[in-house]
Amino acid sequence: QVQLVESGGGLVQAGGSLRLSCAASGRAFSSYTMGWFRQAPAKDRDFVAAIRWDGSMTYYADSVKGRFTISRDNAKNTVTLQMNSLKPEDTAVYYCARRFVMYSSTYYNLEREYDYWGQGTQVTVSS
Repeated sequence: QVQLVESGGGLVQAGGSLRLSCAASGRAFSSYTMGWFRQAPAKDRDFVAAIRWDGSMTYYADSVKGRFTISRDNAKNTVTLQMNSLKPEDTAVYYCARRFVMYSSTYYNLEREYDYWGQGTQVTVSS
């Protein structure tokens, strides 16, 4: 059984920073691409960032490129999203997710390609 637990959300002023963490239980964490998605009120869940199973490649939505950094520690089964220069439009519930197939990062930005999801953590950026 795989469980993903996010932490680190909160309220921050525009221009500030937050660091989200996702702790994963279950085997073979290091074999899966991991992703972060977010969902703002009354909007669809959108891709934010993803990282290949070995950490060698990272992918970002255009809206966060240059401001957010995704990383992982396979020894600790964690994936982190460092968010800098936050904007009010970054306000959303942020979800950590695991790609459904091992050793693949194809279609990393598609929600349907992920099978396990965390419960989400709220990020609110005030103007």
